[in-house]
Amino acid sequence: YEYYEKYRVRRYGFHGTSHRYVAERAARMMGRNLEELKLITCHMGSGVSFAAVKGGKSIDTSMGFTPLEGLVMGTRSGDIDPAIIFFLMEKEGLSAKQVEEILNKKSGVLGISGVSSDTRDIEDAAPSNPRARLTLEIIAYRAKKYIGAYHAILGGLDGLVFTAGIGENSSFIRYSICKGLEHLGIVIDEERNKARRREAFLHSNESRVQIMLIPTNEELMIARDTWRIVQKKR
Repeated sequence: YEYYEKYRVRRYGFHGTSHRYVAERAARMMGRNLEELKLITCHMGSGVSFAAVKGGKSIDTSMGFTPLEGLVMGTRSGDIDPAIIFFLMEKEGLSAKQVEEILNKKSGVLGISGVSSDTRDIEDAAPSNPRARLTLEIIAYRAKKYIGAYHAILGGLDGLVFTAGIGENSSFIRYSICKGLEHLGIVIDEERNKARRREAFLHSNESRVQIMLIPTNEELMIARDTWRIVQKKR
């Protein structure tokens, strides 16, 4: 708490505009009030963050003090044991700045696969490249962990939303994440899951949780907020 008071070290979270937009759109698609819904919104691009949304407010999010925390990303490691930092500094003779560079720009999808930071390249390479396959498995595994944790803290789940570059375009990654979550009421429909870059329901008829693809529109949210501020000052 001392460092919070001195330096404001705390969980900030990121992609808030995107999470807010897709949560509001999800409520409209579901025909329900946002304030009564329990949602998990999955912003999956080169940066990845999930949010647990209850009553229209984010009650938890995967990114923390910086965007480095959380899920595996294009070049960011996401969650790791903090002791690894000191281990690398000692074994490799690295400075704090050098380790920061590794964790932010040389890890994640790029670091695990050794191929690319772009999951499209990883999906293409996966049939013949074990490290590419491992990368896709880790992406799905980490996502399942966060969805399971958020399901617990929300006390149930009404909707699961995928958005941003990967979330809007990769039917394979969406399916890999949802597969095995049937016990949580999450059942994806393979045919509906072929949708890309448009608003769509992806869940099967027996799914208790509604699964949605919603393209994000952060610019629109910023424009609306700006308009509201301008109107208040008139």
